[in-house]
Amino acid sequence: MVHAERAALIADLVRLDDDAWDAASLCDGWSVHDVVAHLVDVATTTRVGFMVDMARARFDFDRQNARGVARARGASPHETLERLRRAAARTSTPPAPLDTRLVEEVVHGEDIRRPLGVTHVYAPDAVVRSLRQQARTSRSFGGAKELLTQVRITATDADLVLGQGAEITGTALALLLAISGRRVSFGELDGPGLSILASS
Repeated sequence: MVHAERAALIADLVRLDDDAWDAASLCDGWSVHDVVAHLVDVATTTRVGFMVDMARARFDFDRQNARGVARARGASPHETLERLRRAAARTSTPPAPLDTRLVEEVVHGEDIRRPLGVTHVYAPDAVVRSLRQQARTSRSFGGAKELLTQVRITATDADLVLGQGAEITGTALALLLAISGRRVSFGELDGPGLSILASS
């Protein structure tokens, strides 16, 4: 599923002009080009390499990510896209659950596509597994474990209910984006738990 999502993103990126690569992504402070570079970096990261990078970044995730983007970003969109093509079939991973690779591909795929008006149909299981992974991941690592002690999320297009508390309903993709800190999908959600989500 990770490889399929990488291939789908490459197919979408091929159609973009250079100006689109400079557009702001849903990741605060990152352009579309930066997010693609980040995906190259995480696709080529190994367990040992990640620990070395973290030590060099003084165990600061933001610094480590910025260094990775700078390292993986090519001099042009074409060069960065070619690097993503070469990395797309890799199976290397940092020391994290494998489903975090799905989270990266789906959430960052939307970080790139949504600002550009590009739509993509994700494999339902990839989105559901990403949601379950985010539910197990603490906020300090970009997840929603703590949030889901206050709200219950119910997918309208999948057999999935997670958490406890005031309900939030919506598609699995909209829920995934919302609990991953992407406010852009809030308008696609309903339920009394939305006020808790908005203030989290």
